[in-house]
Amino acid sequence: MTTRTHDRPPAAAAAEDVPRRLHADPGLPDRVFRAVARGGGGFVLAVMLLVGGFLLYRAWQALSKAGFSFLTTEAWEPDAGNFGIAAVLTGTVLIALVAICFAVPLAIGTALYICEYSPPRLRQTLISLVDLMAAVPSVVYGLWGLFFLQGHVLGTARWIARYFGWFPLFKVDGADPSDPLATATVYTSSTFVAGIVVALMVAPIACSVMREVFSQAPIGEREGAYALGATRWGMIRSVVLPFGKGGMIGGTMLGLGRALGETIGVYLIISPVFAVQPHILQNGSSSVSSLIALRYGEASEFGMSALMAAGLALFLMTLVVNFAASSIVARSRSGAASDS
Repeated sequence: MTTRTHDRPPAAAAAEDVPRRLHADPGLPDRVFRAVARGGGGFVLAVMLLVGGFLLYRAWQALSKAGFSFLTTEAWEPDAGNFGIAAVLTGTVLIALVAICFAVPLAIGTALYICEYSPPRLRQTLISLVDLMAAVPSVVYGLWGLFFLQGHVLGTARWIARYFGWFPLFKVDGADPSDPLATATVYTSSTFVAGIVVALMVAPIACSVMREVFSQAPIGEREGAYALGATRWGMIRSVVLPFGKGGMIGGTMLGLGRALGETIGVYLIISPVFAVQPHILQNGSSSVSSLIALRYGEASEFGMSALMAAGLALFLMTLVVNFAASSIVARSRSGAASDS
């Protein structure tokens, strides 16, 4: 008696052959993943090189005419041949430093509370809220700073100028901080206000990095500190903070890279003054990115080349900061893995 056999469908036969091929070559999935990862990394690097090359190509006309004076000239009159980014570059750095001074303590405190103090049921909600703050458009922060913060921070700025005006950064020209009737307009559109607004944009980024590093602190060292009689703050000070030092530095520098390139929030608050203005409590210099946004629509062909040169300088500066931050974060993670 003969039995009748049915041929298997080609699709089913091919599906059964896949595990056999993978079993015959167990390194195939790893090689495929490695190739895809390298391709993605190479693509990102190629895009960055193309952006840098495009900016250099478009900026060459202005750079060849201005030369090194592009970094030392305060005025911005490209069509008259007198232009440079000394003023706006100073404003960019000062705004970023003010933002970091406010954002880093806020980010550290928030990250420590989420990791060490918050109830487990509330922890995921807080993480989502912090991540949501990073997704809020910068124009919203700028409008909040323009219409709400700027009017409410004048008293604080006047107090700082009155008692700490001897320090050059807090000095105010053309106003007597001790006179309650003195005009308050000198304190508006300041680097101080713009820095606070940018700090709210920077804090979620720094907090996310710090929170991730703090959560990886070794459980054994935490329990050992408690066993030796340490309080919760004592455990944080002796275990969590030393372990997360690299992440704190990396998060700070990543936030600094974001602060250097912020545009709309600064553009809405500060009216550009093309002069080096080191006093953060009074009307200050704008940033490089805000200069580009302000003058892009009215720029001539040569003026556009000058704006591209300013963009190239900002691109290189933020690139250096972000690469340094990524290197520090990677080093802290590798150190944590080796210690564990």
